[in-house]
Amino acid sequence: MKVDMRTGQPVIDATDLAGLLDLTPDEVRDRMRDGRITTRLETGADDDAGKMRLSFFHDDLRVRLTCSEDGTVLKTLRTRTGQR
Repeated sequence: MKVDMRTGQPVIDATDLAGLLDLTPDEVRDRMRDGRITTRLETGADDDAGKMRLSFFHDDLRVRLTCSEDGTVLKTLRTRTGQR
């Protein structure tokens, strides 16, 4: 899986994200549009320079992708937050 960084902003294929959030690609698109899926982008500093962390939140599920500068996913973490 790779996050597209060509525009300077991360873009992930809805099919890839759907599998991580236990949704269909159409559900991902709809829920991104209406704000039920939210995101956070963090860029690395110091030892983590050149990396980014992209988090997706849906209901009580958080999916965190740690990526290289070119968008290659280095690590994926799925956790339940206990919050909805």
